[in-house]
Amino acid sequence: MSDTMADLVIIGSGPAGLAAACEARALNLSVVLLDEQSTIGGQIYRSIESAPADRIDLLGQDYASGRSLASDFRQSGTRYLGGAVVWNVSLDGTVDYVVNGQSDKIIGKHVLLASGAMERPFPISGWTLPGVMGAGAAQILLKGSGALPTGPVVLAGCGPLLYLLAWQYLRAGATIQALVDTTTVSAYLRAARRGAGALRGWRDLSKGVKLLAALRRHGVPVFSGCTELSIEGEKRAEGLSFKHRGKPVRVSASLLLLHQGVVPNTQLSWSTGSAHRWDPDQLCWQPVTDAWGRLGKTPFYVAGDSRAIVGAQASAIQGRLAALAIGERLGIVTDIARRAAPLQRLLRRHTHIRPFLDALYRPKNENRIPHAGSVVVCRCEEVTAGQIRHYVELGCLGPNQTKAFSRCGMGPCQGRLCGLTVTELIAQARGVEPSNVGYYRIRPPIKPITLGELGAVDRRIPTEIASPNREEPE
Repeated sequence: MSDTMADLVIIGSGPAGLAAACEARALNLSVVLLDEQSTIGGQIYRSIESAPADRIDLLGQDYASGRSLASDFRQSGTRYLGGAVVWNVSLDGTVDYVVNGQSDKIIGKHVLLASGAMERPFPISGWTLPGVMGAGAAQILLKGSGALPTGPVVLAGCGPLLYLLAWQYLRAGATIQALVDTTTVSAYLRAARRGAGALRGWRDLSKGVKLLAALRRHGVPVFSGCTELSIEGEKRAEGLSFKHRGKPVRVSASLLLLHQGVVPNTQLSWSTGSAHRWDPDQLCWQPVTDAWGRLGKTPFYVAGDSRAIVGAQASAIQGRLAALAIGERLGIVTDIARRAAPLQRLLRRHTHIRPFLDALYRPKNENRIPHAGSVVVCRCEEVTAGQIRHYVELGCLGPNQTKAFSRCGMGPCQGRLCGLTVTELIAQARGVEPSNVGYYRIRPPIKPITLGELGAVDRRIPTEIASPNREEPE
């Protein structure tokens, strides 16, 4: 493939990316969408086009709703590059990627980053043992291939996904040994102060009530307000110990699924050098954008959960709004206020409940910032919490300096899995806010690629992808 140029290059085929592509093509912009997966849908709608009917029914209506968006995307005329690993983005709109072992690039007049969310780290004792995985990863296996646990499973942590996966497992016939919820009474009281927003988002609230009712009907043991979680086992997971109402409890299991919410996947936005802020409500880094998702004065926009956690429906709306803003910058959209107004109203409706959820499912300090020094923080380089604290004693001020002390954050994941934990560990040890500590400096390659692929990058003269039936603005 030769180098090409497009009005809009989108990275990520989740709700935000698919919706943005549909909106941009309706404006007759030339659009190219790249995604690391071979099929569209992102994590939330993974395998939506190929999943059999019984699996779609099993996963629920929220998942099934992705079919219409996928269909609209396929009919939009967007050029789709699946299996494309993006390893670099440049401020001139160049996107470098590898697909099928071959390197190439594409240049976008504008680039939309729609890389979605990732599970928040859950660094507790034993979390690196075989038999322990994220609930989100388990759901990916269920969506992608219908894979189910072969034996009893324990789900532990907090957040809506924990209950959703439990409900899906029960419908599929899996056995849930226990659900260990770390949400405390104080969290419910804190969330009650955001009750007005929850009532306006009653549709989402009612879904949660139905999930809880389903667990009770099936007799699943639910332990609420649990503390001091620790995974037991020497060579593999054998059980989960915790305290419930002040008393020690142990549940035996060889498969433990941990979850305490999701956070924006910000590696791409960090790599542009754009400003990011620490959000004290969602306890994560978020890119600083304008109301349309634009990063400063760059050609980059961010939409969906990679901007801030908002959910699938709101992500799709943000994608459409970003496409309208790009259309205005290209001189195609001249009445953006009128076009955007109904989308903005819909966006407010879908985000009413967000402050309530953020307050209710705020992960506890003990599950984000490990107290025990032996707990592994950087899984790639096997750096522990105790080592990080020791580096602070030696004068380490931020995550980038930990690389000099220990290669922390320099493994294959390049800090994606440890970055938040390292920031908060250092902040706690220094007695400052995370915003005063910062994050890793993200450099290309953003994803691991081989030297052969890097050396094979084509640098031919770009040619623009034509947008049929459209006159270029002067």
